[in-house]
Amino acid sequence: MNLDRLSVFAAICLFLGLYTCKDHPTPHNTQALFSENDSVSLWINSSKNASYSLDQRKQFLIKAYHSVKAFKTDSLKARKINAIAYRNLSLGDTTLFKKRTTEALSFAEQLKDSFAIGDAHWNFAGFYIDKQVYDSAYHHFNAASKIFEDSGYVYQSAITQYGMAFIKGRFKDYSGSEVLTFKAIKKFEAINNSKWLFSCYDHLGTLQNDIYEYDKALFYYDKASKYLKNNDSQFEHQASLNNIGNTYLKKGDYPRALKNFNRLLKSDSLEFKNKSSYARAIDNKAYCQLLMKDTVNVFEDLNKALQIRTELENKGAITISNIHLAHYFAYAQDTLNAIRAAKEANRLAKDIKNSRDYLETLSLLADLDPKNSTTYLKRRIEFNDSIQIIERKIQNKFTRIAFETDYYIKETKRLKEQKIWITVFGLILSLVFGLLIFIWVQVSRNRYLLFENDQQKANEQVYLVTLKQQEKLENEKIKERNRISEELHDGVLGKLFGTRINLGFLDIKGEPSTLRQYRTLLDELQTIEKEIREVSHKLSDNMDSSQINFSEVICNIIENRSTIGGFKYNLYFDTSIDWGIINQVIKVNLFRIIQEALQNIIKHASAKNVSIHFSLNKRHLILKIKDDGIGFNIRQKHKGIGMKNMKSRIRKLNGKLNISSKSMGGTILTIHIPKK
Repeated sequence: MNLDRLSVFAAICLFLGLYTCKDHPTPHNTQALFSENDSVSLWINSSKNASYSLDQRKQFLIKAYHSVKAFKTDSLKARKINAIAYRNLSLGDTTLFKKRTTEALSFAEQLKDSFAIGDAHWNFAGFYIDKQVYDSAYHHFNAASKIFEDSGYVYQSAITQYGMAFIKGRFKDYSGSEVLTFKAIKKFEAINNSKWLFSCYDHLGTLQNDIYEYDKALFYYDKASKYLKNNDSQFEHQASLNNIGNTYLKKGDYPRALKNFNRLLKSDSLEFKNKSSYARAIDNKAYCQLLMKDTVNVFEDLNKALQIRTELENKGAITISNIHLAHYFAYAQDTLNAIRAAKEANRLAKDIKNSRDYLETLSLLADLDPKNSTTYLKRRIEFNDSIQIIERKIQNKFTRIAFETDYYIKETKRLKEQKIWITVFGLILSLVFGLLIFIWVQVSRNRYLLFENDQQKANEQVYLVTLKQQEKLENEKIKERNRISEELHDGVLGKLFGTRINLGFLDIKGEPSTLRQYRTLLDELQTIEKEIREVSHKLSDNMDSSQINFSEVICNIIENRSTIGGFKYNLYFDTSIDWGIINQVIKVNLFRIIQEALQNIIKHASAKNVSIHFSLNKRHLILKIKDDGIGFNIRQKHKGIGMKNMKSRIRKLNGKLNISSKSMGGTILTIHIPKK
């Protein structure tokens, strides 16, 4: 026995649309964000306006999409693209719907926007429900439900669980459907949502009807009706009366069934506002009368319902009308018309793949056509077995989908945690590796600095040795000059003086010219004596060799560097400086400081003129090095080692360094070193 009841599928599609069509919640943000949101909402709302053509409405959605892509902030993008995608589906553009929803899902996952991720899955679930691809619909409902539940979106989680319950009930997984429905009820009760509580209890009544638990079904239908309010739409009230009437009909309580159908038909507007519901009501009433063996106006009402359903091209409802007519003709003993109506119902049920009605028509034909009864019954058994196998496979598939979704979520969580650990471990390894490199670089640098320091010490030792060697050489030169001076003064000069005196005492007589020549030669000898005496005195004048040596060394290095650097130089030594009493260590360090300063001038200053000035005050030896180069920022930290070495040398000598420099104004280094 088949009854015309409210399609649960139609109900779920209606309620799924209640939320998805609404604008999604907007996070608190800047005024600019609201402005962006308003412009997109304007295009979306325009796409809902039926006064525009279909192409114009699609163009509005394209404009809305491009406006969303131009958002400066990312927080609304995924949600708005989801809303646009749903509108594309409403306009029948499934290609753009899939494309937009896939993009929204990908974008939401990047942003980790749980609501937008769940909403995208929800959109896909509604799409596959419409296409009757229930395994895919269940997968997306399940994914959306998990995300909404984990993120605390109670309302959305409950609706998607209801969607899963509907699909499980559709494939006779009654216990699974019940469990999910009760979970949804718990959530809807928490948020006090009467409309969805009505749907959930109505669905539980339908499940109980399918397993012949009619009293339980009536209990749930009665509970569902208590959530109806006066301001609810007539659709829910009519659905409730129809479902209760059908349950009483199945139970065999025909008077109560008829009472509910009559109450349903009391609505004057039913025939004009909802022809489908009106046809269902008169068909159910007529069939109830037939079962009560009251045939008054039964055929007329059944035929009227069939005509309305034919006009509406509702094949599922036409099938039910033909089944009821077959029962009527069978009761009237019009077997030919009964078989004709039953065969038409069988053909339609097969076309629309309605297994429930197809099985019922096969049973009906077996009763009406005894000659072919065996064929019909065999076909029914085979089809029923295949349906059970398919339903069992689908039930297992739903279980597997739920398991795989849970596994996927857990695996995703595990992989995220693993990724975090890998990242942390990688960072630690990078830090350790970086630290090792840093230590290695520091050790290498220290080795280089030690090597350079040793080399500098060696150079200083070489320089000291060179100075000592030069000093010895100069001392030997002085000794030799003194010896020559003494030899000239005491030897040659004494002999010349004696010879000249002796010649002066000679009594030479002769011509006046001869005497004049003689006197001239004596004067010449005296002049020679005088010149030899002056030479002897000069040779015996012992100049300070250290004075000459240090000055020459400094002069040589400046001259050499000026040639390399292409600058002119001015070197000044205060004559009051006695380099002989200046410590050799001071002289070596001064030499190195000048060397480093000149090197910096060549490398960085681009100077044209350089001045090096040595002076002396009561306590300090003062060295001033000045250039007219580009200068530098003395506050900025410099990577070079030259200045560090210079400062280090000055500190060793207990000296002080003053640096004065400005951009394009040259640099002045002033160094004060204690004399002792």
